[in-house]
Amino acid sequence: MKTYKKYLLAVALMTQAGTMTAQILNSAYFTDDFKYRHDLNPAYGNEQGYAAIPILGNLNMSLQGSLGVGDFFFKNPDYGVKPGAKKTTTFMHPGISADEALKGFDKGANTILMDMELPIVSVGFKAFEGYNTIELKERVHLGLSMPYDFFKFAKNMTNQDYSFDDMGMNALSYTELAFGHSRQLFENLRVGAKVKLLFGTVHADLTMENMHANLSGDKWLIDGKAKAELNMKGAKFKEKEEEYKSKPGKYQRVDGIDNDGAGLAGFGMGLDLGGVYEFKDCSVEWLDNLKVSLALTDLGFISWSDGIVAESSGDKFEFEGFQMGYKDKDGERSFDNGGDNISDDFKDFANLQSKGSNGGSTTALAATMRFGLEYPLPYYDKLTFGSLLSHRFDGKYSWTEERISANVKPLSWVDGGINVAFTSFCTTMGWILNFHPVGMNVFVGMDHMIGKTGASMIPLDSNVSFNFGLNVAWGGKKKSDRNLNTLTF
Repeated sequence: MKTYKKYLLAVALMTQAGTMTAQILNSAYFTDDFKYRHDLNPAYGNEQGYAAIPILGNLNMSLQGSLGVGDFFFKNPDYGVKPGAKKTTTFMHPGISADEALKGFDKGANTILMDMELPIVSVGFKAFEGYNTIELKERVHLGLSMPYDFFKFAKNMTNQDYSFDDMGMNALSYTELAFGHSRQLFENLRVGAKVKLLFGTVHADLTMENMHANLSGDKWLIDGKAKAELNMKGAKFKEKEEEYKSKPGKYQRVDGIDNDGAGLAGFGMGLDLGGVYEFKDCSVEWLDNLKVSLALTDLGFISWSDGIVAESSGDKFEFEGFQMGYKDKDGERSFDNGGDNISDDFKDFANLQSKGSNGGSTTALAATMRFGLEYPLPYYDKLTFGSLLSHRFDGKYSWTEERISANVKPLSWVDGGINVAFTSFCTTMGWILNFHPVGMNVFVGMDHMIGKTGASMIPLDSNVSFNFGLNVAWGGKKKSDRNLNTLTF
């Protein structure tokens, strides 16, 4: 149960310290001929056919959530005072007050979310009376949730009771082979769908129920139930013999994971559905040329073969608290490597015990809904305004985003836009530039502008992104068609 917490904080710190992953660029939803717009809504196609340069076709780095590096690390009060002290330290340093240390954490759940899509093969082309796509890519999803009480308990330990029920982590990794097709169904309506074959490699889920820390006399007692489930080929729990603190006897607790090798651990299927409707020749004049779009992506599941499960006993056990820093070779307390030290403290929490195989399980994908409205400027249809509402359905890791954009296409081979977004985690700005002359496609953009940065230019905020793509492109509209006020696919 407490090894669980050790891994959670370690993941949080490592993630914030510089691990960022790829994600679809929502800022490009209204950008004509953005080559990967079909990943946002399968009804969209492109003017051109394209073939991705492996990895470089859609190279992305993105991270979002309410936890940031600036919440964990502070200026070291010992810097310049004690010899050898470094400039930064963690919120656990005794020279930093509890109020100062905890002010950056949300009072509810503190969340980190990562979604990666790494294209290996991605091709789009016109055929079969529509636009078609074939994709092979690696996908990774990570959700991490840590309650405010966890950080308060680690730093302060002055209350009588703390609750950790919001704590959890979920990770999913799989390979996706997708086939998409979109076409103009009626004059005003275009539809699309994408069928996916999913090859699962890793699924991990860690949950807590009724987890509390209570002060009993001069001792802290932890109670509640924790469960860890892992699906990964060849994986086994490492075990270590420990003595009970509350009663005589010994037990085997989970101390890590052994993995004999990577391989297929599950198989599943997924489906994307989408549509775009354009109002034309309406009795209500202002509705003319309004485009309404709706998409549901990642509807599906992965069925996993036998996995392994570890659970806590649910019995109360004694916890001595977090040690402030660690002893160096001279026996003195140091706070320079606080992230590692905090993780080490969780060894005292070890209470997960292996329960063997789970007999197999099925995991639903985290589906995403997108609803878009786009309207051209009446006297300059190369400029449009858009509203995109997105929502991820993923339990405690769900999020919502509303993005308002201005989109422009000054030339037939260049387009882009800027936008402002209101998300579950922050208010931010995004932008996209897309160049697509015959023969090539280059795009660059961000869903989240990078704010303040720390050492080595690491962003202090967890909401950052950068997108870059380089693709081979061919075809396009005929010159006689480029000035028509129609939907572009």
